[in-house]
Amino acid sequence: MTFEEVRVHHGTGQWCSGVRTGDNIVAYDVEILPPWRVPGRPTTDRCFVIADEGVQIRKPVTFVDALEGGWYIDLIELEEAGPKELAVHDHYVDILVPPFNRHYEVLDLDEFADALENGAIDAATAARVLRDTQRFIDKHLRNLNQDPPGSWPDFPPAAVLGLAELPPFDVAQRP
Repeated sequence: MTFEEVRVHHGTGQWCSGVRTGDNIVAYDVEILPPWRVPGRPTTDRCFVIADEGVQIRKPVTFVDALEGGWYIDLIELEEAGPKELAVHDHYVDILVPPFNRHYEVLDLDEFADALENGAIDAATAARVLRDTQRFIDKHLRNLNQDPPGSWPDFPPAAVLGLAELPPFDVAQRP
């Protein structure tokens, strides 16, 4: 697998080091800001962007108790911000995949509706986000050919598994 080194602008305002594959999959590490850190836990999360699916996936080290080991998926747009610079734009809809059973929750549809209503996103973007949400669920979280479902069809997505094994990137580089 070939990698291109990139810098990613995260929603927290941080510029983070990472890599992009030839399949337009991005992996980067983001520093967890002090108010959200959990004592004794790592201070960075590895984020994975599957640009063609409009999602960013992470397994937050800040999840504790019943959510520990779970995954968080943000519906996003990846912008080419400059040469080897990418910006992740969150589009409000999130999916939570707890570590137990075969269960997921779609979150923040109220925030998504507010953003559409107040003009923060336009109708075309809203339609794309809704389609991306359904495609992600259908491809990775629902096995429509299995009754009752016994396993995820592709979750966590195989496309990100190799990137999870890479050594840490240099976190929070600023321009």
